[in-house]
Amino acid sequence: MHSDKTSGSRLIRARSVLRPAIRAVLAAPLLLALACSGSLYRVKPASELARLPDSAATANLGSVSFRAAPLLTDEESQELFESNLHLAGLLPVRMEIVHNSGASIELKKVRFHLHDNSGTDWKPISFKQAIARILKANGISLYNPDSRKTFEKEFRAYELDLKSPLTNAERRRQGFVIFLSPKKQPVASLHGLVLTIEGLSQPATLNLN
Repeated sequence: MHSDKTSGSRLIRARSVLRPAIRAVLAAPLLLALACSGSLYRVKPASELARLPDSAATANLGSVSFRAAPLLTDEESQELFESNLHLAGLLPVRMEIVHNSGASIELKKVRFHLHDNSGTDWKPISFKQAIARILKANGISLYNPDSRKTFEKEFRAYELDLKSPLTNAERRRQGFVIFLSPKKQPVASLHGLVLTIEGLSQPATLNLN
């Protein structure tokens, strides 16, 4: 009987010792995530983004021209954002707006529409919405809030500025517009992408691939 009590006491003491250790092991990933002070992803500085190649689709409206090229491969997405945006159902389209001559050009009313060869429309979404989809697709739920803020700041630096007018002094502006796949599914093979730009004196149409 005495032996049973002794064994029971030892078991209780062992459990009391193990519980903190188990809690420490379980908490380690969370502490590691919270301790991280950098960005969630290593985003290439937007200032280092090269000019679009001459092969990019172009539409000349006289005083202003548009050039565009979608990121069609995972490698292109990873190179810039260290994240597979296609997995999140996102298609980034690089845009370049060139001021050719004349007065400054207001861009606030400019709207982008994208459809594929089946006639299916792709919805343009904000960078804030895109960030939420990236985190969800990659299963990221525990992180240092400062790391997310850093990622948001670096990622949104790529957003095409349509709020301020384009002047002849600036000459050229570039950035990204992001579209969500029709069924919010990972982006697969893409064919016959057509981008339509509205909101200026006349619309523009660019065949992207």
